Amino acid sequence: MTELNRRLGFDDDARVAIINCDDLGSTHSANEAVYDALREGLATAASLMVPCPWAREAARQYRGEDIGVHLTLNAELDHYRWGPITHAPSLVDGDGGFPRTILDVWDHADVEEVRRECRAQIERAILWGFDITHLDSHMGPLQLRPEFFDVYLDMAVEFGLPLRLSGESTQEQIGFPFRRLAADEGILAPDHFVYVRGGVGSRKALERALFDLRPGVTELYLHPGLNTPELRAAYPTDWSGRVDDHHLLVHDRNFRSLLRDSGVITIGWRALKAAQRAG
Repeated sequence: MTELNRRLGFDDDARVAIINCDDLGSTHSANEAVYDALREGLATAASLMVPCPWAREAARQYRGEDIGVHLTLNAELDHYRWGPITHAPSLVDGDGGFPRTILDVWDHADVEEVRRECRAQIERAILWGFDITHLDSHMGPLQLRPEFFDVYLDMAVEFGLPLRLSGESTQEQIGFPFRRLAADEGILAPDHFVYVRGGVGSRKALERALFDLRPGVTELYLHPGLNTPELRAAYPTDWSGRVDDHHLLVHDRNFRSLLRDSGVITIGWRALKAAQRAG
């Protein structure tokens, strides 16, 4: 039995999944697709990119769904840029937006400026009216280096929120015990995390995962988008995977049947937040 299963009130062998939609706020297409997946489809949670141009629209559409903050330090696209809301100099590249790669963040970002930026993103989401359920990291720079993980963990402690954390295999590869560090601070995270290579177009990974899930709580993530000229322009190399993620969650009857037949229980992040705050 996993400790998290026990705290959430599930049986020893229960296989529980959070189905999270990343990149809310990145485009109008993403906003429409993510809320559709939450309200009409199989998604149970989403994560908001506060610095992105369409984040304010996402706030206007919010109706109390399980929404976390997708803490953002990267703007990876060539022709569509966003930057730090604190205007921190070490978080801006030559184009005036966030660095494009994780390595650029690690090489140039001042950790205290990262801390101020992350806090500002969370506080802005709260100001906009979101009842934030969790924190995660866009592209992962906050999780995979100790000095940046310190900021990530501090934000979770300060705001009383659970975290997305990679699995044990990643912890072994990068060489520091981020899961134990979070647990020592009373921060909850799903037991398992299903990584999708490239991050977009999750169909095969999720179909396999449904029948391979171990007991405990697993986070699955997707990037839904609607097939629009805006999405094609913003994401010229992976727009079709985003469209398929939306179809998978909202319109695919076979996937809906697979989920039902798998016996997997789906929940949002709010259950983890409540358990964490209950102690």
